[in-house]
Amino acid sequence: MYTLSNRLRLFSIILMVVGLVGLIVGFGQRPGSVEEVKEMMAAHDAHGGGHSESQVAESGHKNQGHGEEDAHGGDAHYEHVLHQLQNKPWASLYVAAFFFFMIALGVLAFYAIQFASQSGWSPVLFRVMEAITAYLVPGGIILFVILALSGFHVNHLFVWADPEVVADDALLQGKASWLNGTWFIIRAAFFLGGWLLYRHFAVKYSRKQDEDATGNKWYKKSFKISAGFLVFFIYTESMASWDWIMSFDPHWFSTLFGWYVFASLFVSGITTIALISIYLKSKGYLEFVNNSHIHDLAKFMFGISIFWTYLWFSQFMLIWYSNIPEEVTYFITRIEDYNLPFFGMLVMNFIFPILVLMNSDFKRVNWFVVMAGIVILCGHYIDVYNMVMPATVGGSWFIGISEISAVLLFLGLFLFVVFRALTKAPLLPKGNPYIEESKHFHY
Repeated sequence: MYTLSNRLRLFSIILMVVGLVGLIVGFGQRPGSVEEVKEMMAAHDAHGGGHSESQVAESGHKNQGHGEEDAHGGDAHYEHVLHQLQNKPWASLYVAAFFFFMIALGVLAFYAIQFASQSGWSPVLFRVMEAITAYLVPGGIILFVILALSGFHVNHLFVWADPEVVADDALLQGKASWLNGTWFIIRAAFFLGGWLLYRHFAVKYSRKQDEDATGNKWYKKSFKISAGFLVFFIYTESMASWDWIMSFDPHWFSTLFGWYVFASLFVSGITTIALISIYLKSKGYLEFVNNSHIHDLAKFMFGISIFWTYLWFSQFMLIWYSNIPEEVTYFITRIEDYNLPFFGMLVMNFIFPILVLMNSDFKRVNWFVVMAGIVILCGHYIDVYNMVMPATVGGSWFIGISEISAVLLFLGLFLFVVFRALTKAPLLPKGNPYIEESKHFHY
C-alpha cells in the first residue's frame, strides 16, 4: 500500500494556500469602473513602455468576440477594456481549472481504452490511472461552478452570454438555441455526469475484481462499460470542446476542434501517468513496473504529440490558405497579439518531443522522459491559454499573479487528490486476468 508522506501533503497544501491567496489578490486588483481604466491607461501612457494590462486598449478591437463595433472610441471602448481587465483573473482561473481537469479526463479515456482493447501490458499501471481520475470529482465540480457563473453572465468570459451583445449580433442570435445559459449548463451537467458515472463503476469493478479469486466476472463488466463509455466519450468530448473552448470565439468554428482538444488532453493524461509512475518508482513503489512500461508510455507521448501536430497543422493551414475573413481572423489575432506563446507552444509540443523521444533508447531513460513530460505539459497549458485568452482578455496575455496563482492552486489540489487516492487500494490490481502478462512485459 502507498503511504502519503507528510512532506508531499504539506507541499500540496502550501501550493493551494499560496495559489488561493494570489487569486484573491488578482481579483482584488481588477479595475471596478471605467474611470479606473482611464486612470490606469493614463498612468501607463505617462510612464511609457512595458507590456502590461493596459495594452488591451491597443489590441482589444481585434477581438471580434466582444462587440468590436462598439469598441472604437468613447466610453464604449473603455467599457470594453474594463470587461477585458475584469476577465483576466477569471480567465486565468478557467485555464488552470480546465487544464488539470483535462489531464484527468485524458487518463480516463486511456484507462477505458486499456479495458476495451484487453491490453496485456498496462494493468500494472491501473492503480495510477485510477488515482489520477479521482481528480475528476473535485475538478469537475469546480469547473462546473465556473461554467455556470460564466453561462449566466456573472462574469464576461463568454460573449454569447451577454444579452446586450447578442441583441446586436445576428450571428449570435442564430446560435442562441444552442448557446444559451440554461442549455449550456444542462449539457455540462450531462457530460460531467456521464464521465463521473463511468469512473465510479470502473473503479468499483476494479476493486471487486481484486476480491474475486474464482473468475473474471468483474473484469468482463469493466470491458463492457469501457466499450460503451468510449462511444459516449467521443461524442461528449467533442461537444464539450465546442461549448467550453470554441464558444469563446462564437464567430469562428473548426470541424477539427473536437479532435484537436482530444489530442491535447490525451497526451497530457498519458504524460502525467508516466511522470507519477516514475516518481513512485523513485520512492520504492511500483517495483513491478519496468523500463518497458515506461518505454511504452513514452511511445504514446511521442506518437500523440505527432498526432496533435498533424491536427494543429491541418486546422491552421487549411484556414490560413483559404483566407476567408471570418475564419482566418482567429489565427491573425493569435499571431499578432500572442506570437510568442502561439509559436512557442508549437516548439514545446512538437519539435521538443521529436528531438528527445524519437530515439528508442531515450524512452527508457527516466530523467529524459521526465524532462520531456514537463515540457509537454507546460506546452499544452500554453495551448489552452492560447485558446482561451485572446477572446477573453485581448492583448493582456502576459503571465502575471493571476495565472501563476491559478496554476499553483490547481496543481496543489491535483497532487493532494491524486496521491491521497493512491492510498485507497493496493498498487497492484491482483485480480486482473492480464496481471501476470503485464508484470513480465518486456519490449
